[in-house]
Amino acid sequence: MTFSKHSILRTAALATVMIALPAFAQDAEPAAEAVVEAAAPVGEHTVFIFNSLLFLIGGFLVFWMAAGFAMLEAGLVRSKNVSMQLTKNVALFGIAAIMYYLVGYNLMYPLGSWSIGTDETGGYLGAFGVAVLEAVGVAPEATDDLSYASTGSDFFFQLMFCATTASIVSGTLAERIKLWPFLIFTIVLTAFLYPIQASWKWGGGFLDTQFGFLDFAGSTVVHSVGGWAALTGAIILGARKGKYEGGVHPMPGSNMPLATLGTFILWMGWFGFNGASQLAMGSVSDVADVSRIFANTNMGAAGGAVAALLLTQIIYKKVDITMVLNGALAGLVSITAEPLTPSLGAAILIGAVGGVIVVFAVPFLDKLKIDDVVGAIPVHLFAGIWGTIAVLFTNPDATLTGQIVPIVIVAIFMIVTSAIVWLILNAVMGLRCSPEEEQMGLDKAEIGVEAYPEFVR
Repeated sequence: MTFSKHSILRTAALATVMIALPAFAQDAEPAAEAVVEAAAPVGEHTVFIFNSLLFLIGGFLVFWMAAGFAMLEAGLVRSKNVSMQLTKNVALFGIAAIMYYLVGYNLMYPLGSWSIGTDETGGYLGAFGVAVLEAVGVAPEATDDLSYASTGSDFFFQLMFCATTASIVSGTLAERIKLWPFLIFTIVLTAFLYPIQASWKWGGGFLDTQFGFLDFAGSTVVHSVGGWAALTGAIILGARKGKYEGGVHPMPGSNMPLATLGTFILWMGWFGFNGASQLAMGSVSDVADVSRIFANTNMGAAGGAVAALLLTQIIYKKVDITMVLNGALAGLVSITAEPLTPSLGAAILIGAVGGVIVVFAVPFLDKLKIDDVVGAIPVHLFAGIWGTIAVLFTNPDATLTGQIVPIVIVAIFMIVTSAIVWLILNAVMGLRCSPEEEQMGLDKAEIGVEAYPEFVR
């Protein structure tokens, strides 16, 4: 056998590498240890990191619900009022963000702390002061509680709930309320009314400590609060011109595709609304619970949509798309008070009852001549009350007194305070536009740009 010069060189090189491998391996050990040591601090703070991540992801999903409310309302109002609704939804979110920073956050969570120093009876009012975040580039070990999350992610997430409450009010009072009185009410709602009552449950207050009130993600704390404010405003404001003159006259919305898009956006955003309300993603158990919440939230919406679909077919002999959309939303509101403990089947049933509530509540409000343009009162108030009561059927820790009494307390607080604010605004600057402006449409009367200029003319 003969060997070429190149084959001999390749063989020699391979032998040299094989001889050197043990040395390379020994040299690699310190490098590997260095990598492990560098990774160790991250491992120590995994809970903090993943909790903060859950808040941030959940927060921007709930933020996307603002787009859902805007599209839903834009589709359910008449063409001449679409720009007005869009303006209100953008403005209320900006106002909510600023007022929650200036006042609301510390009223809801005194001094921005989750280890609140309350006595056994709980608190009734938080602290006044602006929200303050951690220092830029703060080291994880410098934080007070690495088992929770960053203040920035917490503030961002909780702000989205505050803004959602204001969005609920917007649709009910559409087509006849003036812009600036509504926005001033939004200031009061987001700075004071929502944070104060939310602190009673989520801020270590008396509804939590004295009554053991269970409201996982806010069927009462968020949705019924917006619903009570909307109901009070609708009664004081009165119905749209021609709505109840000589009977009940439907005033169809302008764009069902937009309303449907808004519903799907809200449906998607609700996964953040409920899922991130677990408030923890630092363990296998937490992640499993978040997954369960996602699944139950989806089933609640499905139950509500299908129930409204079938019921409108039975009652009216035709399916009403607006009822189906609101049925899905009512299912979501219904499951929000307790999305963790139900089985998938129970979640469907809880949501289905919400869908049934919508179908019967809309004509009930019409009989009372309470004009709710988008159906927010049945969806957020009535279904919110049902969802809070439904906790009794799936969570063994819930008590009848512990669920019913807080519903009544929050209702009284919101009705009284909202009525005071609405009446003051009505006396000082007037809530309603003039009959001529209402007939013309608020896009032309108060907003500089019409949504559909070619069509409304």
